[in-house]
Amino acid sequence: MAVPKRRTTRSARDMRRQQHDKVTAPTIVPCSNCGEPTVPHRVCPSCGHYKGAQVVAKKVDATE
Repeated sequence: MAVPKRRTTRSARDMRRQQHDKVTAPTIVPCSNCGEPTVPHRVCPSCGHYKGAQVVAKKVDATE
């Protein structure tokens, strides 16, 4: 079994471990139909369009 010759420093150990903890903000693009911000390659949650076509029918509130 391999045994390290030198002790890994706290700095080197922590820099290696921190690579897994990075969190990136999701990419947000405007919907091509309604302009609402949405995640790319997903159906727009506000209007139900994807790639210029109506994919999901939105329910209409009785209060509107």
